[in-house]
Formats: sequence, C-alpha cells, structure tokens
Amino acid sequence: MDYFQIKSDLVEQLIKISQEAGEAILEVYKTNFDYQIKEDLSPLTEADTRSNNIICERLKVLTPNIPILSEENSDIPFNIRTQWDQYWLVDPLDGTKEFIKQNGEFTVNIALIKNNTPILGIINVPATGETYWGSEESGSYYSSNDKSIKKISVSKNLGDPIRVVTSRSHINANLENLLKNLDKYKLVRKGSSLKFCLIATGEADVYPRFGTTSEWDIAAGEAIVKFAGGYIATVDNQAMKYNTKESLLNSYFIASSNRTSSENLLSLIK
Repeated sequence: MDYFQIKSDLVEQLIKISQEAGEAILEVYKTNFDYQIKEDLSPLTEADTRSNNIICERLKVLTPNIPILSEENSDIPFNIRTQWDQYWLVDPLDGTKEFIKQNGEFTVNIALIKNNTPILGIINVPATGETYWGSEESGSYYSSNDKSIKKISVSKNLGDPIRVVTSRSHINANLENLLKNLDKYKLVRKGSSLKFCLIATGEADVYPRFGTTSEWDIAAGEAIVKFAGGYIATVDNQAMKYNTKESLLNSYFIASSNRTSSENLLSLIK
C-alpha cells in the first residue's frame, strides 16, 4: 500500500508530533519518576508536562491559526472557546494511572474538532511504537513500530460471546449491572484510549463507559472508531458533541462496532 496514498501531509506531521511526544514520555517512564495529584484528584507527572509542551509548540507552528485545548491547558473560558469553529483537542498522556503502574497502556491523543465533532484523530502508544489514526477523508489505519501500515475496520458481527472492553482503572455498579443482563460476554480490560483502538481494529465489540471522562479523553478515539466504520453515542442515543458547554466532562456513552449493538446495550440499561 502506497504510504502517501493513505497519509496526507497533515496526518504525517501529526504522527511525527505524537511520536516525538511519546519519546519524551518514555524518557521519564524509564526513570524513578514522581507524581503530583491535581485538584480533580487525577495524577500529573513530568511526562504529562513534557508531552504537552512538545505537542502545543509543534501545533502552533504547524497550524498557527487553529487554537489548542489540552488537558494541561484547559482553563480557557467558554465564552472564548465557543467562538471556535475548529480547534485541536489534546490529551498529552492519556492513562497516567497506567503510566504510574508501568504497564505500558498509556497513549498520546491528538484530535481535530470541527463544528463540535472530531474529524481527525491520532493515538500513539509510546511503549510499543504503534500509532492509530483516522480521518473522514481516508478512513482509519494502524502503523506498527516497524512502520508497516494497514487499514483497519470494526468487526462485522458481534460473535458469541460479545467482547466488552472496559478500563483497568474504572469499573462501577452501572457496568456490573449491564453485564448481568448479557447472556454471554467476554470482558477485555485495557487502559487509556486503547479501548477505542480495540473497537476500531475489530478486537472488541463494545465499550460502554458509565464513568467520568473529559472531552480530550475520547475525541481521537471517537474519530478512529467512526472512520473505521463504528458508532459512538451517549446513553440517550445522541451524538457526542464537543465544546458546547462550560464543562468539558462527557455524558456516559457507548462506543461499538455498529449502531445496532449499541442500541441493544442501551435497551438493557433503561
């Protein structure tokens, strides 16, 4: 497959930025690092800060007219954000808890939002050198650490049992109650935005999330799932919308390989 047929210049540059940020993360990962607890009780490491600085600096050069909203620079007033028709949405280190546990399941997430929806997403996995990306123009792809590239798509059928992917760090009563209503299922635990990647590659069928997430946690993953043929919606079966309110927290949602499977799950929780 021709490398330049499936990568626009913008996507190629974004992948390089995500990889550079991932390398900075790994430099900290290999040390005896410490971490702080932020006001929202989430952890913060030097790796978060290094990655954030690299991504924001590179994006300002690459697209100087497109504003940036990042987890580590999220204190931009809504009356300013609401004027944006497009912007970069960045999670410089998604899965900081997994980073601290040193299990490798953490990612760099970069998404381009236009008219309140993701139109492009990049997920880099620093520990493995893998990269996932998706855009509305060309679909979704996966690149391994040996630089081979392949187009990815969601599973064509749910199979028996249904493969439910969930967080390593987050499981609650709502999810437990849903699982009780499933006849057969296989639970797959995975950290960070890698859960979206499993849906996009067809390795999992559904990702129900009944816990707190922020917009930067899911935007790149949503793009990759959608452009791999998948579906994501709130538990009210509404499209996810970004930058439409003061709060940057998401509604509960379900990401899945298709709309029918998502609606089937929704029927079990109502």
